[in-house]
Amino acid sequence: MKHRPQKIAFLLFRILVALLVISPFYIAIIYSVKSKPEMVKNRLAFPKVIHWDNFSRAVETSNFGLAMKNSLVTTAWAVIIITLICTMAAYIIARKNNRFYNTIYYIFVGAMIIPFQSIMTPLYIDMTRWKLLNTLHGFVMAKIGFQIAFTVLLVSGFVKSIPKELEEAAAIDGAGLYSVFFRIVFPLMKPIILTSVVLNTLNVWNDFQMSLTLLQKKPVRNVPLTQYFFFGENSIELGLAFALFILSMIPILILYLALQKYIIGGITSGAVKG
Repeated sequence: MKHRPQKIAFLLFRILVALLVISPFYIAIIYSVKSKPEMVKNRLAFPKVIHWDNFSRAVETSNFGLAMKNSLVTTAWAVIIITLICTMAAYIIARKNNRFYNTIYYIFVGAMIIPFQSIMTPLYIDMTRWKLLNTLHGFVMAKIGFQIAFTVLLVSGFVKSIPKELEEAAAIDGAGLYSVFFRIVFPLMKPIILTSVVLNTLNVWNDFQMSLTLLQKKPVRNVPLTQYFFFGENSIELGLAFALFILSMIPILILYLALQKYIIGGITSGAVKG
């Protein structure tokens, strides 16, 4: 009985933390189905009348279909290329323990601390010079460049946990470097690959700063920029903005729920010998 107050206090603390975590989702949902008068009257109260038309109006006024297509295309290509490049690079860096590859490793570590704001202007100038500004493939190339360092570091730690004896046995049987990687190592990297896929997808899909810098014309706008469409200079359509936010969250939420069991396992496995 003497521990009961502690258990109650801990339970209340957990409930409070859960409410804090859930509160943004609650706000997003009620805002997406509220009218302007109700939102002004009481922002956090549940709406008396649910306005489902906010979703249809948001889609019609923002060209949401094109934005969703652009986001799907850029995210898919960026994640696929990042996964192929970084898994091979991480494998070599993890297995080649010499000064050259160790230097490359530390260069990747240093690249992770460079903020986007510090190279935003040079990136814009270069993209304009190379005629890649306001193009989806230019945006994909830029996102790949920014995600390579993080992904290589994430995957290389996991590769170090894979026994070298498996590769040596395959090499004795006559397998070459690419055969060893794609037939032996790559399948064993499934947890960390799926982890990197989820994290990189979240990063590319939700990117706003780089999108605002490189995708300024309407035909190439993605979902984050389209959401910004409802925040005008003289008026703000919160109901429509949050309705669009809910719609844009569905694909990424489905991916996250489908692969969530791999995220923690992949990150912790990669941290064992990183």
